[in-house]
Amino acid sequence: MRAIVKRIDPASLNLKEQVVAINRVTKVVKGGKNLSFSALIVIGDPAAKVVGYGVGKAKEVPSAIRKGIEAAKKNLRRVHVLETTIAHQVLGKFSSSQVLLKPAPQGTGVIAGGAVRAVITACGVPNVLTKSIGRRNPHNVVKATIVALESLRDRAAVAELRGIAVEKL
Repeated sequence: MRAIVKRIDPASLNLKEQVVAINRVTKVVKGGKNLSFSALIVIGDPAAKVVGYGVGKAKEVPSAIRKGIEAAKKNLRRVHVLETTIAHQVLGKFSSSQVLLKPAPQGTGVIAGGAVRAVITACGVPNVLTKSIGRRNPHNVVKATIVALESLRDRAAVAELRGIAVEKL
């Protein structure tokens, strides 16, 4: 059930970027080793509840980060969250990584590690409990977290799905 993602204009948002992982890769060629860098970037606007990720590759770290930010701006998504937490528990899966997101009461904060924390803080959820299950590869964990956030539904969508009024939920 893959929904059609509407493009979000990055110019109208106050985007904050965060580097999740930088990887040094080498390619062995006839003349020796070619050194290159890969950067995984998460950007988001906490006020607008928008998040995206991107990967940039280049010979130097700053240009890899810049390319990752540009890629992330093309990959923005809106997330359905309540004022202080998420609406319901959800499990996101990508490859062999799984991320479990649970709603939390006011004052709990973001209980998450590494890549999951970057995505949750970028989209502006102040209180949530998370658990990373399976492989902890940052690329797959970021993608699994975004899959989990995309599968969150608001009350109107659930009411429409069940065919009842929003007040009856």
